[in-house]
Amino acid sequence: MSLQAVTFDFWETLVRTDNAALRLARRVAVAEVLAANNLPAEHNDIEQAFDEAWSRYSGAWATGEQFTGHHAAELVLDLLGHSPSAEVRRDVIDAYVSAGRDVELELTYNVADSLRAIKAMDLRIGIICDVGLTPSPVLRKVLDRHGVLSVFDHWSFSDEVGVYKPDPQIFEHALSGLGGIAPSNAVHIGDLRRTDIAGAIGMGMHSIRYCGANDDPAENGPEADHVLTDHADLPAYIASLL
Repeated sequence: MSLQAVTFDFWETLVRTDNAALRLARRVAVAEVLAANNLPAEHNDIEQAFDEAWSRYSGAWATGEQFTGHHAAELVLDLLGHSPSAEVRRDVIDAYVSAGRDVELELTYNVADSLRAIKAMDLRIGIICDVGLTPSPVLRKVLDRHGVLSVFDHWSFSDEVGVYKPDPQIFEHALSGLGGIAPSNAVHIGDLRRTDIAGAIGMGMHSIRYCGANDDPAENGPEADHVLTDHADLPAYIASLL
């Protein structure tokens, strides 16, 4: 192959997930807006509404139907039985989707150095991410806070593209944004077999499964061309594909 571009999944590939911290931040932020506007909500009711929102997201993601943090916040309001003014509704939605800005999410081990080493190979680098309930602007801020946002030449976030992996549209969006790279000249790195690996294989891209943060079981989908346990080993492997 004549490698020209490398794309990365976000969660558990670039950044370690901390669902508990993100959920707590959302709950506190939403409860503060509700209390400030005299909209009653018991702790258990908020928790149940959050559980249902996560369940709806998980089901939608599995079937390829878009369900964003905006949808989740709307659902939470409905489940709590509140019909506030448009202004208050916007405040609740903003609190829900923006809460992750202050959560200290960590990069996966050794990924920052590996990204810079790959960049030095004069390769294009992109992100192909299935966004959960934390929207892409917040995810960009996480990368910026760690000093690696500028390494990326293009981003393909599902809440902006409108589809989840393994839909080929999101991979096509990435390759086009990286300069019209042919799939055979690109490699995708991710942790999930059903979305990352199956999607890359379906596109004709070289695939790498990163299992340093999440080792996806074999029953979830196909295996990648290469399995990576430590990002420190990634630059040498990428160099071998040049």
